[in-house]
Amino acid sequence: MTDSGNLGDIIDPARADDHPWLVEIAESGEETVWTYGDLRGGADAVARGLLKRGLARGDAVGILAANSARYVVAYFGIMRAGLVAVPASHKLPPATVAHIAENSGLRLVLADGERAPLVPAGLDVLRLDTDDWSDLCDPGPLEVARMAPEDFANVLYTSGSTGRPKGVPLTHGGYVWAVRSLLDSSLPMGAVRALVAAPLFHMNALFFTKMLTAAGATEILLNRFTARAYLEAIARHHCTMLTSVPTMLALAMRETDLIERLDLSSVEVVMTGSAPSTDALMDSIARVFPNAVINNTYGTTESSPIAFGPHPDGLPKPKLSLGHASPHAELRLVDGPDENQGVLQVRNKAIMPGYLQQPEETAKRVQDGWYDTGDVMRRDGNGFYFFVGRADDMFVCGGENIYPGEVEKMLEGHPAVMQAAVVPVADEIKGELPVAFVVPRGGAAPTADEIKQYALANAPPYQHPRQVTFMDELPLAGTNKVDRKVLIERAAREFRR
Repeated sequence: MTDSGNLGDIIDPARADDHPWLVEIAESGEETVWTYGDLRGGADAVARGLLKRGLARGDAVGILAANSARYVVAYFGIMRAGLVAVPASHKLPPATVAHIAENSGLRLVLADGERAPLVPAGLDVLRLDTDDWSDLCDPGPLEVARMAPEDFANVLYTSGSTGRPKGVPLTHGGYVWAVRSLLDSSLPMGAVRALVAAPLFHMNALFFTKMLTAAGATEILLNRFTARAYLEAIARHHCTMLTSVPTMLALAMRETDLIERLDLSSVEVVMTGSAPSTDALMDSIARVFPNAVINNTYGTTESSPIAFGPHPDGLPKPKLSLGHASPHAELRLVDGPDENQGVLQVRNKAIMPGYLQQPEETAKRVQDGWYDTGDVMRRDGNGFYFFVGRADDMFVCGGENIYPGEVEKMLEGHPAVMQAAVVPVADEIKGELPVAFVVPRGGAAPTADEIKQYALANAPPYQHPRQVTFMDELPLAGTNKVDRKVLIERAAREFRR
C-alpha cells in the first residue's frame, strides 16, 4: 500500500487519475466532483506549500473546518510532508480550541471562513475557502516523506464531555496497518460508492475516508449532515455503502414521506458505529434498506476499529453483536462477575502510544500495550461480543448497577418508541434513579405511564424510569452522538420527588 511508511501515501496507486474520488455535496445542494488525480496533485501541492512556508518534519498543523474535499486533500498533504495533522472539532468553545492549539503545539491552522474566528490570536491561519488556498498550494512533484512506524501521523482529540479533551496521537505505522488489515478482511471495495456524513474531525468519518481512498472507491461527502440530505444523496448517487453513527440513521428513519418517494435499493452495506445501536433501530434500517447487510461496528479513538470481525467458523453475527475477536487484535474482559463479562481491554498494533502530555491519564488507560476502553461487554457461548454500557455511565440505584445502554435498548423495544436516553438523578434513599427522555415514533403518542409499565414488564423493577419526558429529538454533541451531559443537567433541574 505504501513503501514510504507514510499514512498520507495510502492513496490507491492502481486507480486512474480520472476516476471519481470524492463528490462533495454543499449545504446548498451544489455538487463538486474530485478525481484521484485531483487528490494526488492537490495533496502534493499542499505538502510542498507547507514545506515552502518553513514548516519542518513533525510540526503540527491544525484543520478547523466543516467537511469538504479540500479538508481531506489538506489532511493527506500535511502527512505527505512529514507534518502532523490535527483535525479539531469546530463545535468546541474558543477556550477549548485554544487548549488544543497549545497542547498539540500547532504552528499553523487551515480553517474555513465560519470557523476561522475560533483560531487563537497570534496563531497563523490560512483559509480553505479563499485565495489563501491557491496561495498555499505549490503544484509540482513531491517525494513523500519517509516515516518510521512510531512517528505521529495525526492527533485527534476526545470529545471532552467530562472535561478538557485529551490529545490522542495516532502513528503512521499503526494506521497504515489498521487500514490494510480492515481492507484485507472486508468485501472488495473498489466499486463502492460510500456516503460519509459524520464530521471529519471524528474517527468514524476520518478512518472510513482513509479506507475508501486506499481501496480506490468513490466517496460521497456531505458538508453537513441533515437527515433529508443524507437520504437524497443515497438515491441520487446510488450509494452502495452507508457510514454513520446510530443517531444519524435514527433521524433519517423518521423521514417516512421522503423514504417512500426515493429509490434506496442500491444500498448493499450499512456501517454504523461509534455509539450503541438497538434492536428497534436495526429493524428500521432493515426495512428501509432491504438489500443491505447491516454491520454494527466498534472502535475507539485510542485503539482504532480493529477489535472485532467475522466468526472464524462462519457463524452468522447476532443482530446487536459487535462480532468475534479479530485475528488482528487481542481482547480481554476485566473486573466483571465472570470471564464473559467485564470492561474490554484491547491490544493491537494501532493502540495510541499515550495521551499527549498527560502521563497520569495514560497510566490509567494503557499498560503493557493494553488499552482499557471503559466499555463493559459480555461474550456469548459462540464468542460473539455485545456492548453493555460505559463503565463511566453506570450508576447505582438501591444497590443495583444500572447501565443506561441496557435500559435504552429495552425501552426502544416498545412499538411507539423511536429513541430513548436514560440518565440518573440524585435520590436521598436510592442514591440515584433512572429517568428517560423518549422520542416517539412518527404518529405515536405514548404516555409516560405506558412507558413505565412496559419497563416494569420487560426488565428488573429497579431499571424502570421514574420519570419519562417526551422530546421531538434528542440533543446531539459535536460527534452526532446523544449529548448525555445536557440531558443529565436537564433531569437535575426538572426532576422533583
